[in-house]
Amino acid sequence: MNFFNQNIQTQNQQILLPVLQEKEVELWIKREDKIHEFVSGNKFRKLKYNIQEAKQQQKDTLLTFGGAYSNHIVATAVAGKLSGLKTIGIIRGDELAKNIDKVLQENTTLLEAYKNGMQFEFVTREQYRNKNDADFLQRLNEKYGYFYLVPEGGTNALAVKGCEEILIEEDEKFDYICVAVGTGGTIAGLINAAKEHQKIIGFPALKGDFLSEEIKKLTSKTHNWELQNNYHFGGYGKYTEELIRFINQFSAQTKIPLDPVYTGKMVFGIVDLIKKDIFEAGSKILIIHTGGLQGIDGFNQKLQKNNLHIDKV
Repeated sequence: MNFFNQNIQTQNQQILLPVLQEKEVELWIKREDKIHEFVSGNKFRKLKYNIQEAKQQQKDTLLTFGGAYSNHIVATAVAGKLSGLKTIGIIRGDELAKNIDKVLQENTTLLEAYKNGMQFEFVTREQYRNKNDADFLQRLNEKYGYFYLVPEGGTNALAVKGCEEILIEEDEKFDYICVAVGTGGTIAGLINAAKEHQKIIGFPALKGDFLSEEIKKLTSKTHNWELQNNYHFGGYGKYTEELIRFINQFSAQTKIPLDPVYTGKMVFGIVDLIKKDIFEAGSKILIIHTGGLQGIDGFNQKLQKNNLHIDKV
């Protein structure tokens, strides 16, 4: 069976921490990170129906966008190889093209994408901002021909459809579903799939209040979700020593790895809200682990200069 034709269901793992017992709150995590080493978590969910659609349209190439450390870029490259499709990555930062061999030595994300056959085009940050413009896309069509376009971060209607499959019947017992938010596709799928009694709480990894409007474009439901905007730690890819210490302590206590860009910030936020009695006693909370663990090696290179390190579980 094709990897992307599967109906994958992942296991929920209970988290046991002293604060949970003290506050009488039950906390579980859905191990979507275990779907695949690189096409893990929401990346599998977002790409599943897009790859099926590309095949339906008889296209043999996926083209997408991302930064140099993007989980989505490497996931698309690996997914393409698994599906027999060529892949093209339009990468933000034209300076990277000047010494690509050195970049691949130092950047495990781009190296993995390259090893899986992805062709790169490095563009300036100004050009990258135009990635949704008709003229820019027309130039790419003229250069690369008949490709299937996957948006930055993978979010579109088919991605939302895939993310609706994260929740299954046994998850109905939970009162709250928590998820990290990047482009909004994953939380939109969860909002659509949630039962009447459930509330979806999103933890944006980016600064700014624009995500609410993006999510509203992807779901018609308005009453069953909220965003917690206080746990981005300065913005996308930013961190503090407190966050890194928390990730290492959490993984030591639970044997569950977290990435510093998305899941680490979310779990920090959830534990902080539990400490602040935001969740009533008796609450059952489910965390969605959206993967992204491949990026830890690259992030550790960034942390070295401050003598910090995310431990491997």
